[in-house]
Amino acid sequence: MTRKLRMGMVGGGQGAFIGGVHRKAAALDGQIDFVAGALSSTPEKAVASGRELGLSGDRTYGSWQDMLAGELARPKDERIDFVSIVTPNHVHYEVAKAFAEAGIHVVCDKPLVHTLEQARDLVGVVERTGVVFAVTYNYTGYPMVREARDLVRAGKIGEIRKVVVEYNQGWLARHVENKQADWRTDPARSGVAGAIGDIGSHAENLVATITNLELDAICADVTAFVPGRRLDDDANMLLRFKGGAKGILWCSQIEVGGENDLRIRVYGTEGTLTWHQEDPNYLVLDSLDAPRQVLTRGNAYLGSAAKAATRLPTGHPEAFIEAFANLYVGAAEAIRAGDEGRAPDSLIADFPTVHDGARGVAFIETAVRSGQSSEKWTPFSALAPEVTP
Repeated sequence: MTRKLRMGMVGGGQGAFIGGVHRKAAALDGQIDFVAGALSSTPEKAVASGRELGLSGDRTYGSWQDMLAGELARPKDERIDFVSIVTPNHVHYEVAKAFAEAGIHVVCDKPLVHTLEQARDLVGVVERTGVVFAVTYNYTGYPMVREARDLVRAGKIGEIRKVVVEYNQGWLARHVENKQADWRTDPARSGVAGAIGDIGSHAENLVATITNLELDAICADVTAFVPGRRLDDDANMLLRFKGGAKGILWCSQIEVGGENDLRIRVYGTEGTLTWHQEDPNYLVLDSLDAPRQVLTRGNAYLGSAAKAATRLPTGHPEAFIEAFANLYVGAAEAIRAGDEGRAPDSLIADFPTVHDGARGVAFIETAVRSGQSSEKWTPFSALAPEVTP
């Protein structure tokens, strides 16, 4: 590392949860400095938030447009290397497109954008400009998720037959009035989906990351249980994958007692893998002809991807912030590799890209459309191959 990368942030000011998570994660490994921000939708709150976080006055901006213009006006060796977008969903597209077109790398929270049309356009911009674009599906950063992915690729459980993934929360089991609930249940800011977009998209990405299966069709039952809620708070789906594997995905934010209960089981012809986000340092491997194995993070027997994502010795828990940090380190490696004219280290530059984000938008739209349809199965509408820059 020749120098720290400079990060700007859009969103994540006073009262925001995820912005603080991103800042902590970016700072964890000492590779990134948070130097600029447009931290709120109102100039007054943006300035106050920047002051609270110790940003210099000349790099605390009242709007993201001001930040983009202000940073571009600086010499290249002083301006931000990348922007982190941690706003409600409806802001992602315009901000990400503007910074990417300006040649500034992007780290964007999920879901990527509101519509598949926007996703296609953004993919084209990224492919044309060549910027690094990471989407923070943070659960892909856990070491044992990467170990599960490697075991599947190595054929350890044979051919995949079935996947069961669930993401259970209970915090929206009744009407809630706070900043986090307000935008997530507002179609104008959240998009066409509630729970499906907020947490179901994580479940879809976890399946795709570990199994590399491609969705073929979805049969969804989508519900808004809380009276007056305009977006879904519960969804149950049957999945068909290309090649014949089947799946079950459910996500809910009205399951009382659910905290952040994301878990996945991958069933193959020779074995099964089980991982639970609330107990993330363990991966269970069941085999047809061998005793159950409980693999634990930090051990020498794990593969290179899990080792590269690990900071602490076994027995010292690593979890949510560290998983986010692995994505930031991955994006930083890709940015540095581009600056230095070399290929990035694939073990480090391991993060969801704009293509993963676009597939997630396709999943959200297909699931919602299936839930609104009287047909049993809705074909999965992934990105069209003829995406044009």
